[in-house]
Amino acid sequence: MALLIYTSLLRFVTMQHRGEILETAIRQSGVPITRIVKKLSKSRRWLYNQFTRQDVSLDVFLEIGKLIHHDFSQDLNEFKSNTRRSHLVEDANDNEYGNQTAQFWKDKYMHLLEEYNELLKSQNLNLINKS
Repeated sequence: MALLIYTSLLRFVTMQHRGEILETAIRQSGVPITRIVKKLSKSRRWLYNQFTRQDVSLDVFLEIGKLIHHDFSQDLNEFKSNTRRSHLVEDANDNEYGNQTAQFWKDKYMHLLEEYNELLKSQNLNLINKS
C-alpha cells in the first residue's frame, strides 16, 4: 500500500512541467524578461529554452523567484515536500541585501563614516600628544 502511494505521488511530481510553471510566474509578475536575463547574466534564448524544458533546475527557480519576488514553493511539489521548505521560502522572499531600503543603507554608511572620522581624529590627537 505504501509503495503504491509513493509511486502515485512520484508520478504526480514528475507530471509537472516546470518550464510552464516558470513562464507563467514570470509573465504574471510583470517583470520584463530583459531585466531578468540581465540580472542572471543569461540570454533571452536561454530563458525561452527553460520555458520549454520539463526539468528546469530548482536553483533556477530560486534565483528567478528572488528577482520576481515569487514563492515557487506554492507551485512546485518538490518545494512542498522538501523538509528545507522554510529555508527555500526565506531565500525566495529576500533579495540580495534583505528587505532594507536605500535610506537604511545610506544612514548606515553615514554612521560608519562618522565613526571612522572620530577614530582618525583620536589617532591624530594621540600622535600629537606623543610628539
